Amino acid sequence: MSASEFELLRTVTLGQYLPTASPIHRADPRVKLVAGMLLVLAVTATSSLAGLTLALALVVAGFAVARIPIGYALSGIKPMLPFLALLGIFQAIAIPQNDANTTVYWHWAFITLTARDALAVALLFAKFSALVWGLSLLSFTTTTTELTHGTEHLLRPLQRIGLPAHEFALTLNVALRFIPLLAQETERLMKAQASRGADFGAGRGWNFVRRFRKLIPLLVPLILATLQRAEDLILAMEARCYTGGKGRTHLVHFHARTADYALLALVVVVLAAVMAAGIGSADTLVWRAISTIWR
Repeated sequence: MSASEFELLRTVTLGQYLPTASPIHRADPRVKLVAGMLLVLAVTATSSLAGLTLALALVVAGFAVARIPIGYALSGIKPMLPFLALLGIFQAIAIPQNDANTTVYWHWAFITLTARDALAVALLFAKFSALVWGLSLLSFTTTTTELTHGTEHLLRPLQRIGLPAHEFALTLNVALRFIPLLAQETERLMKAQASRGADFGAGRGWNFVRRFRKLIPLLVPLILATLQRAEDLILAMEARCYTGGKGRTHLVHFHARTADYALLALVVVVLAAVMAAGIGSADTLVWRAISTIWR
């Protein structure tokens, strides 16, 4: 097994920050958080392939403006492709998508694959890709400190009804920070196990079931290492007399600029188009194009 097969940190893009000093990096973190939440809501709510394509175009344009290599962003979804493929097969086989007006491409026993099945699988991949890349773009362009303060500022009005905004923001910060740390810890454990003769089945195509079974023994030491890190974090916070957000003052104050409002308005307009794409005839045209290609 080559050394690159153990480098999990390269493929885990969520939770990492890439400083490129782009206009998106300089934007108000509250604006980026609101834009990210709107993207998640729009992508989750829509079932239009044309709308999801527009959402993906928005995210790709964001990567270009942020000067982040597209190849690096694509690497974040590569480890999930086998599981997406399995989910897509289940979507096409177990969930009936056929009707009297669609073309049947393949039929065997109780399994029928039609153009509707192809569209359902495409929707699955497009939704997952838009969500992962959109959240990765937010992570790439915003530090964990900015995410924490931005989340707390957005949730501060909800403190009147008892929501602990500071504690919630801190929990989000710790969760995001632990994602690359867990990948790094898994990489360390895999290297230690491989040095003792363990075979994780990497580099053997799509045999992800065997690879997943080989990774099960890593769960126990990974959980123990995670609990140890959590305990160290608790001791460090107690040593600094952390008592929560009640009565705390704020050193960081954000001031939105005209460019921030313009960015948010652009995102709202594009995501409104994403939601409206399924209402018109755009998605019907995409479905007809898929049917024509497969004939």
